[in-house]
Amino acid sequence: MASFIVGVAGGSGSGKTTVAQQIIRALGHEHVTFIQQDYYYRDRSGVSPKERKQINYDHPDALETELLVEHLEELKAGRPVEVPVYDFTDHVRTGTVTAQPLRVVVVEGLLVLSDPALRGLMDLKVFVDTEADLRIIRRIDRDLRERGRDLDSVVRQYLQTVRPMHLEFVEPSKRHADVIIPDGGYNRDAVEMLVAKVEDLVG
Repeated sequence: MASFIVGVAGGSGSGKTTVAQQIIRALGHEHVTFIQQDYYYRDRSGVSPKERKQINYDHPDALETELLVEHLEELKAGRPVEVPVYDFTDHVRTGTVTAQPLRVVVVEGLLVLSDPALRGLMDLKVFVDTEADLRIIRRIDRDLRERGRDLDSVVRQYLQTVRPMHLEFVEPSKRHADVIIPDGGYNRDAVEMLVAKVEDLVG
């Protein structure tokens, strides 16, 4: 039986990862393959550290979307794939991890609904819609704690690339969603309804 693919998109810090994880917990880890679009950032080992810092990582071109599409096609066909492991501090790939073709595949990321080829593989498309002030606070907290960033660089990146790219690419992709969840993982009622919908569709 082909994998049922759920796409979860939303702005940086919207809570899309929390929503994805709640779907996984409800269905059971043994039944769900979790794919994060972030791991498909292009490997930058061929450019200098200074050049890496100048790259717009919020633009679709920063991602190897064609590889993600290929991997989802393989999973849907019942074949395992080797998902890249990405180092966000040095912007390089450090290896791969095997993803198995389980009953449900949840693919989560900023731009998973903005690409037509990706959308075409999805059986259910979800957009997590959260106010900008909450998103920037969560992003600052995450980048400081988990990605070794300093406050000045996080704020500068938000103003120069994150916000403009959100308005150009992420926000417009909301119109492609089958389900929109306001306030992300904190909207328990909406998440519970989403989980029930997925369970019903998967059967």
